[in-house]
Amino acid sequence: MSAAPTSTMETVPPEFDSTAFLSTLTGQSGVYRMLDPGGQVLYVGKARNLKKRVASYFRAPEQLAPKTRALMKHTVSVEVTATHTETEALLLENNLIKEHRPRYNIVLRDDKSFPYIYLATEEAFPRLAFHRGPRRGKGRYFGPFAGAGAVRETLNLLQKLFMVRQCENSFFRNRSRPCLQHQIKRCTAPCVGLVDEARYADDVRHAVMFLEGKSEAMIEELVARMEKAAQTREYEAAGRYRDQIISLRRVQERQYISSTKGDIDVVAARIRDGIGVVQLFIVRNGHSLGTKTITPRHVAGAESKDILQAFLPQYYLSAAANRPIPGEILVSEPIEDVEILEVAMTEVAGRKVAVRHRVRGDRARWLQMANTNAELVLDQRLAERTSLRERFDALQEALELDEPPTRIECFDVSHSSGEAAVASCVVFESDGPVKSDYRRFNIKDIEPGDDYAAMHQALRRRYTRLRKEEAKMPDLLIVDGGKGQLTQARAVLDELQLDDLEVLGVAKGSTRKPGLEHLFMVGRERPLILPGDAVALHLIQQIRDEAHRFAITGHRARRNRARKTSVLEEIPGIGAKRRQRLLTEFGGLQGVARAGVEDLARVNGISRALAKDIYTAFREQ
Repeated sequence: MSAAPTSTMETVPPEFDSTAFLSTLTGQSGVYRMLDPGGQVLYVGKARNLKKRVASYFRAPEQLAPKTRALMKHTVSVEVTATHTETEALLLENNLIKEHRPRYNIVLRDDKSFPYIYLATEEAFPRLAFHRGPRRGKGRYFGPFAGAGAVRETLNLLQKLFMVRQCENSFFRNRSRPCLQHQIKRCTAPCVGLVDEARYADDVRHAVMFLEGKSEAMIEELVARMEKAAQTREYEAAGRYRDQIISLRRVQERQYISSTKGDIDVVAARIRDGIGVVQLFIVRNGHSLGTKTITPRHVAGAESKDILQAFLPQYYLSAAANRPIPGEILVSEPIEDVEILEVAMTEVAGRKVAVRHRVRGDRARWLQMANTNAELVLDQRLAERTSLRERFDALQEALELDEPPTRIECFDVSHSSGEAAVASCVVFESDGPVKSDYRRFNIKDIEPGDDYAAMHQALRRRYTRLRKEEAKMPDLLIVDGGKGQLTQARAVLDELQLDDLEVLGVAKGSTRKPGLEHLFMVGRERPLILPGDAVALHLIQQIRDEAHRFAITGHRARRNRARKTSVLEEIPGIGAKRRQRLLTEFGGLQGVARAGVEDLARVNGISRALAKDIYTAFREQ
C-alpha cells in the first residue's frame, strides 16, 4: 500500500490566523505537522478527521494537557496532508516520525534490526552464521532473536549437537587439514573430506528441525536410528545418536515450550517518573527466543497506552528495519484504532495480523511475564537514574563547579604506533550515555603518534561544527590525558570563544592503576586526587573508560580495513570483483602479497601487465 498523500498540501500562511486556517481545513483523514519558527517539525500526528483533530489544539490553554500547552507555545504554523484512508495516514505518520524525529513525539530509540541465524543452503556443505541486516543472501533465515547473545548461544548449541560448520567460506576453502573445531568435536571437517555430503546434509536437516521447534520429531527419529544402529552392531554410531538425544533432552529442560504454536510477539509498556520502557518477548513455535528492552524518548506526560500507541507502528511498519511481523501481537493494554493498525500490518506482512489484549492460557502467561519484566526493568532504570544523578551532584562538589553538569563530553585518542589514529567523543547526561550523539574522528595529516595534534584536530572539528550549527554544548569537557591535552583543549575552545566551558584533564597516576587518577583543571596549579572510593571519581572513570572503548573499537576497524584492502584498492584496474577473486584464490591479502607475477597472471581477469602492477605495489609498500 502506498502512503503517498492523495491531495494537495495545505500550509499555514506566515501571518498565522488559526480561525481562518481551521475554516478552510478538510474533514478528511490525514496527517498534520506542527512547526516552530525555524520550520523544524515539532510534532507529527494522524487524524480520522483533520478539521476536528487540529481544532482541538487551539482551545483555551487551561483546557490543554501540559505537554500540549508546551507544544503550542513553540508552534507557529501547521502543515496537513490529506489521505484517502486512515491506514494511509498511519503509514505516512510513521514515515514522517522516522524522518524528522520530532521532539514532542514519543520516538522509538532502539531501531536496530534484530539478529538472525543464517543457513547458506546453496552451498554443498552449508554453513550456519550470525546475520543482521537485509536478508538478501540465498538461503534460510531463522529468527528474529531478541539479541546477539541469544543468537550466539544458539549457534554454540547447534555446534555441539550437530557439528555443522560456522567458518567463513574463505577459511573453509583453503584448509589442508582439520582445524581446532574438529579436534574439540564441534565440526565434522567437511573442508578436508572427513564427512560425505549425504551425512552432512543429515546434520543440517536436524539443525533446521531444531530451529523450527521440531525437537520431539527429531528425537523420535534419532531414537529409531540409535536402535537400528545397535541392532546392526554399529555401536559407535549408536553412541553418537545416544549423546545427541541426551543433549537435546537437556536443552528441552532449560527451555519453556508452550503448547501455543505460531509466531507471537508480546509487548508490555510501563512509565513512571518520566521514564518509559517497552518490554518485548519474541516467541516462535512455542519457544521463547528471548526478550528485548527498548527505551523510547520524549515520554514526559505520556501514559503506558501512549507509548504502546507510538511503539507499534514505528517498530513494525518501518521499511528501513525490514522487520518481519508475526501473525499475532499481544499488548499489555488496549490501544486506540487497533483495527487500522491491524489493516496496515496485514498489508505490510502479506497475511493476517492480529493485535490482542484479552487472552487466555499460554498467551496470558506470556503477557503476564512481559508485564512483570517491564516493571522490573523500570525499577532498575529509575534506580540507575537516581544513582547517576547522585554522581553528577558529587562531581559538582568535587570539582567545585557552580552547578551540577547536565551534559558531559569526553574525548580519547587510539592508535597503534601512530597507525590509523581515531579519536572518540562520548556524551553523558544525567539519565546516562546518549549513544546517538557519540562521534568518531579519523585523524589525518598529522605526524604519526602525535597525540596532542590528534586531540586538537578532533576537538576543533567537533566544536567548530557545534558552533556553526548552534547545537547543544556540554557543561563539562573531559579529555583523556594530563596538562598537555588540557592545553590543547583550552586552545581550541579559546579560538572558538567558548570560554565558559569547563575542561577536565584525566591522567593516570605514576603506577597507572585505577583509583590514582590525577585530575587537571585550568587555573589550578596542582592536580586533584580523589579517594579511590569517591563517587565522583567513579563517574569520571566510567565516562573515560567508555570513551576509550569507543575509540579503540573505531581504531581497530580502521586499521583492519587499511591492512586488508588498502593496497589493492589503490591499484588502477582492480575493482571489487577482481579484488575478491584475488583474495579468494590466494587465501587472503598475505597470499596476494607473497605471489609472483606468473602466479598473479594465472588468475582469471588479471593480465600480465596488471599482475606486474600488483606485484610492484606490494613491493613498494
